[in-house]
Amino acid sequence: MTEPQRPPITPPPPPRVPPAPPPPRVPAAPPPRGATPQATPSGVTQAMPSQTLPMPPRGGQIPSAPPPTAQTAPRSSPAAPSVAKSRTPAPSPGLSPGQPTLTHLIREAFDKGFSDIHVGVGEIPRMRNRGEIESTNYPMTDEPTFMSWLREILSEEEIRRFQDHLEFDGATQYDFARVRINIFDTLTGPALVMRLIPLTILTMEQLRLPTVFRDVCHYHKGLILVTGPTGSGKSTTMAAMVDYINKEMPKHIITIEDPIEFVHKSRKSLIKQREVGMHTRKFDNALKASLREDPDLILVGEMRDKETVNTALKAAQTGHLVMGTLHTNSAVKTIERILNLYNADEQSAMRVAIAESLVAIIAQGLCRTTDGKRAAFHDILINTDTVKDYVRKGQYDEISEIMSTSEFDGMITMNKSLFNLYQEGRITEETALEMSPTQNEMAMMLRGRV
Repeated sequence: MTEPQRPPITPPPPPRVPPAPPPPRVPAAPPPRGATPQATPSGVTQAMPSQTLPMPPRGGQIPSAPPPTAQTAPRSSPAAPSVAKSRTPAPSPGLSPGQPTLTHLIREAFDKGFSDIHVGVGEIPRMRNRGEIESTNYPMTDEPTFMSWLREILSEEEIRRFQDHLEFDGATQYDFARVRINIFDTLTGPALVMRLIPLTILTMEQLRLPTVFRDVCHYHKGLILVTGPTGSGKSTTMAAMVDYINKEMPKHIITIEDPIEFVHKSRKSLIKQREVGMHTRKFDNALKASLREDPDLILVGEMRDKETVNTALKAAQTGHLVMGTLHTNSAVKTIERILNLYNADEQSAMRVAIAESLVAIIAQGLCRTTDGKRAAFHDILINTDTVKDYVRKGQYDEISEIMSTSEFDGMITMNKSLFNLYQEGRITEETALEMSPTQNEMAMMLRGRV
């Protein structure tokens, strides 16, 4: 008997079997290399492999691995130090043990009222306390520490500039003081000197300056020179004069400095400050350009050369008030110093130019007072008609005689200024003699007082 026919049994076709999730999709979002569940910087536990396939969104597609910025961006932060290190020219990473930061040194000097900080490789940091250098208790500075200090105040480009030229001038600012910087190379290694400049500009009353300082600020044209040795307070005095004009008069003031020391804000006057090397190449270039910038007052940080003096005199003769500084010790010597920049055949014409342009010469010094502070003493020459005549003739001895007898015009000699401080009890007899330019005359004045 024939067995009934049955349909052949065949295996189901492969397409009917539901495919398993493709294996390549499972590790699509592996945890970051080397990560552990506690390693994420945000404190969130690392997702397990079973969590890497979230429910499909409404579009029906399984999302790919999360973008790298979601969890891997914080892990790129270690690359930042490597970039910074690549820009560092010095091999040392930072301070040596026991060394303070430069900010700490500057803050300490500011809190104690010191004016300068001296640091250098192979030396113990020192500070200037009212004219005298004092040592600190910090360890001797080594090169890694010094380079770390430079990185606090200079960019890498500025450090390279110092290494190329072996000298650097600049300034930096903190929230409590501005600091003028000079870096130079020495036999024992690089060194750094910092001058602390207060952010608050003292007024002429606070500095106890004579009233003639205020009077000369009201001139509309001419040349005012503030002179004295380094550290004699010239910048402080000029800043007080500019601040007075800024508060009282509607003028346009342009300053040309190397570097900018006191920072002024426009008040009644409009003030523009320029730094040589940053905003201009040379004093003379900026001074010539300022004549086309509608100034009322031009302040020249330092009249260093013949070209700058020529331009300053030209500006003073063409209706501008010009203030500048020189490193001379007396008013009369200032005139001689300017004339010595010129040849003998040029000096006669320059004497006439100075006589016509000059408003005043103020030579200044600083001396320690009995209360441990410092006071300024002055040698002040006002360009009266008689003084103009003597300047034209080159009769400088006669100018000195006039200064000693013309206090009603605002003139005073250094000896008389020192003697006044002695009479006020602000300085001792020894200080008056030490600071006097002519000690014999000072001794006679003191004997007469006693």
